Formats: sequence, C-alpha cells, structure tokens
Amino acid sequence: MNFELTLPPKVTERAFARLAEINADGPARPLRVAVAGGGCSGFQYDIRLDDAAQDDLVLQGGGQSVVVDPVSLPFLAGATIDFTDELIGARFTIDNPNASSSCGCGTSFSI
Repeated sequence: MNFELTLPPKVTERAFARLAEINADGPARPLRVAVAGGGCSGFQYDIRLDDAAQDDLVLQGGGQSVVVDPVSLPFLAGATIDFTDELIGARFTIDNPNASSSCGCGTSFSI
C-alpha cells in the first residue's frame, strides 16, 4: 500500500458550499467521510451527516466541517473530497490517489 501519510485529505470549496446548503435548514452537522470494507472493489466510501467523535480529524471551511475517523484516514491520505452536479446526479465525490482502481459507481475502490 502506498499511503501518503503526511497529506490529510482536502475538501474543495464546492463541497463545503454544498454542505452549507444541506445544513441551511437546521443545526450544522459535519459530513463524515469514512472507508469500510466491502463494495465491488474491496473498499467502499461511507459519506453521511454525522456528529464528530473526539478522535476524528476535522477539516473546516465556510463554517462547515468534514470529519474523518483515524481508521479511515490512511486510506484517504492525499485525497480530494468534492461535490459534482452532473446529468447522472449530484453527489459528493472522492479523488483518491491511493486507489489503484475503482468501480463505475464511484463509491467502491481497491488498493
């Protein structure tokens, strides 16, 4: 595995802006980005609104927070968390330099 342990994930302004839109109607909740075993390529991303835990890495921008747990952090080192709005749908995406391949759905990858 070729993890870039020195580089935390980055979050684009577009992703923070979309999170601000999601949180506009209530209390701001962080976006959790995690990696779990499974999916069609071996690992899959779990992206959801969640409360921050004490040992999470917290990335902040635009008054919003994205959190990553310490187990997922090595798998997301150097990754870019973004938001895209395309014909196939709008979603948070992850450009992960650690992934050697990914599936067509964009939520599963292998190392």
